[in-house]
Amino acid sequence: MSELTRRVLFGVIAAPLGVLVIFAGGAALAALLAIISALAAWEFFRIARGSGLTPLEDVGIPLAAVVPLFVHARYLRLYEPPLSAMALAVLVVLAIALFARGVNGRPLGAASSTVLGVLYTGGMLSFGYAIRYHQYVIESVRVPLGGVAVSAGGLLLLLPILLTWASDIGAYFVGRAFGKRKLMPSVSPGKTVAGAVGGLGATIIIGWLYARFLLTPTTQLAFVRGGLIAFAALVSVAAQIGDLVESLLKREAGMKDSSHIIPGHGGVLDRFDSLLFVLPVSYVLFNALLVWAPPR
Repeated sequence: MSELTRRVLFGVIAAPLGVLVIFAGGAALAALLAIISALAAWEFFRIARGSGLTPLEDVGIPLAAVVPLFVHARYLRLYEPPLSAMALAVLVVLAIALFARGVNGRPLGAASSTVLGVLYTGGMLSFGYAIRYHQYVIESVRVPLGGVAVSAGGLLLLLPILLTWASDIGAYFVGRAFGKRKLMPSVSPGKTVAGAVGGLGATIIIGWLYARFLLTPTTQLAFVRGGLIAFAALVSVAAQIGDLVESLLKREAGMKDSSHIIPGHGGVLDRFDSLLFVLPVSYVLFNALLVWAPPR
């Protein structure tokens, strides 16, 4: 089976399942985010080790998986994590580094890379759950779409995900057709300035179409004047920076792929690197640019 065939087969199976989980929300979404966070953290720590660090994988991987579950518990009002919980977690990691690594085990690098790995994976992916249950979304409202009632929150979360794909696809095709000047050759030799512009344009177009013909008419969620263009543009920038950041980390570690866990796609970080930046940026932008616009 060729590499392209494996990529297509995986996408055909994974994409619909992912959309179903997004619309289902709740425990299913939290569980999916926890699994992805754990796998992404495992890959991050592989990269960290390739860079000469000694992260505490046995601590970091479970912590990364637990973060989305805590967010889910907070939504259900089962547990309200105090601000001190984050500080306590950092202290626990430092204490473990003290006893598990010692002076000669590079405890500073071990603790720092562990905390960063947890925040970079589980912390950033948890914003997907926060968007799904955004303050402007009334969860009891179901939107009739193609004869099926789906949640407004699911449609809202799909927006940054679709825009991330649009940015990636637009950058790929425009870059291949017109790309000459390299964007950051020392980090990612394949990225071009034309590709970055193409990704930006594709994101704005897809964002306008999605909001104009699907999101706003069905959910009554709209952007302030000029907000949609700003949102789409910043999402594209965040997606491309997220991709470059992961490339930078892998280049330091001398790795081409974060792993080979996904058939034809490399690793989890290779597929979700852009979303790690897009999801928190989207959440902040939704708070600033999204409004409730009931029909007149």
